[in-house]
Order: sequence, then C-alpha cells, then structure tokens
Amino acid sequence: MPDQSGRDGLGRSIAERFAQRVEINVPGRGNPKVRRLIERVNADDDLYALWLAANVNAVERLGMTDHGPVHVKIVMNIADKLLRLLVEHGVETSVVRNYAMEPADAEVVVVLAALLHDVGMSVHRADHESFSLFIAQQKVRELLDGLYDGPTASIIRSEILHAIIAHRSGGKPLTLEAGVVRVADALDMAKGRSRIPFTGGSTSIHSVSAAAIEAIHLESGETKPVRIRIDLSNSAGIFQLDQLFREKLMGSGLEPYVELDANPVGEAEQRLVQSFRL
Repeated sequence: MPDQSGRDGLGRSIAERFAQRVEINVPGRGNPKVRRLIERVNADDDLYALWLAANVNAVERLGMTDHGPVHVKIVMNIADKLLRLLVEHGVETSVVRNYAMEPADAEVVVVLAALLHDVGMSVHRADHESFSLFIAQQKVRELLDGLYDGPTASIIRSEILHAIIAHRSGGKPLTLEAGVVRVADALDMAKGRSRIPFTGGSTSIHSVSAAAIEAIHLESGETKPVRIRIDLSNSAGIFQLDQLFREKLMGSGLEPYVELDANPVGEAEQRLVQSFRL
C-alpha cells in the first residue's frame, strides 16, 4: 500500500497539517453571497478536515494526484472564471432559465459544487462522487444558512448536488452549472496537478502527462464564447487532453461554447500535435 506521508512537507499530525492551512480566496468580484460563503468556508474546520482526509486517501494511501484543498481551490477558481466568461457572452445559466434566478446564484452553485465535489474521497476513492453527496448535503445546508429563504435554499442545494454527481466518469450534466464544474475539474491538469505524486517519484502516465502541461489560460474565444489555451512542454500532455479532458467535455453541455488550442513548446513537439484540436 503506497505511503507517501510527509512528501508535501505538511507533516503527519492533524495539528501540523492544519498549521499549513490553505486559505480559499474569494473568486471574482461583486457577489456578496459568494463572499459570505467563502468567509464561512475558511472558518469551517470540519470541512477543512474532510479535505485533508480526502487528500490522505488520494495521495498518501493510493499514490494518486492531489484531491485536497489545493485541488478544490484551483477547480473553484477555474469554474468561476469559466462561468463568468460564458455569462459575459450571453450564455444563459440553468438557474436563470429554469427558476428565474440571477447569474449570481449560478455562481453560488458553481463555487460550492467545486469546493465540495471531492469530499467523498475522505471515505473512499471508489464511488467517491456518491459519498460526496451525503457529506455535502448537510454541509451545504450549513453554508447556505440565512443566505436564502427555505424553498430557494432547497433548489440551490439540489443544483449543487447535481453538479457534484455529474462530475463522475460518464456523468451527464443536465445544467450549465454542472457542466462548468465538470470541465473545471478536468482543467486542473497543469503540472501542479502532479505536484505531489510526480515530485515524489511516481512516473505514471497521469503524473508525467500532467507535468507536461505548463499552463492553462481561459479567455474569450474566436469562434466560441470561451477558448481554453494550453501550453505544453512536450507531447506527453496530449494524454491529458485526448483521454481525460475530452471525456469530461463530451456530454458536459459546454461543447457549443468551448474551443481548445494546444500550444507546444519547440518545433519538434509542435509538429507532433499541430493538428490536435477539440
């Protein structure tokens, strides 16, 4: 059984891990509900412990990539930026279309779903998306307390839980918000995603291909609302795009809105992947 404890420098005890606590930033601007939610998240020791437990299972026990607080922070920021780009280009979110809410409410759904999508890893890797549901159910109630009236909070909670379960392999999001979370999760693939296993000696295709992704940029697209521009250090990164990202994008509902360009470094690498597009 893999044991890579201590490789990230956080130490083995709970107190030592909490001493290196990762603070979640407030994404974007101008959404008081999201700002209040992030304040509550950063004050929630129970949630942070769940993130730590998820990462211990993933990294120290299974030798997988990071699934802890750094991962969910990155996914949240990617998801929030992706949602904002879509809204800026006139794409209607599902809570707006179905419930006459505001885009700011869609941001609440996306932010909390991104932060809670992997908490089930604290129980087990197998079927962790389902485990995330029963853990997130109560946690979402706590975090939303007082921000919405009862019926609205129930709808928001349902939308968050849907986005969590829809990020699983083969998941079929029924909402734009769930599609955003699904794609954002796949986009935490820059070399930092292999930050723990690869630097600790793991040389699986997952860690090596992740290490080949230099940077990911989200920007307005030329033919579609959003362009995902990816810098590759070598062609190993194509595995991340063709095998992992493609599966997450297909069926996400975001296909009409997203274009992807890979930008290799070096002439030889550029020739290898020049025709690759999603």
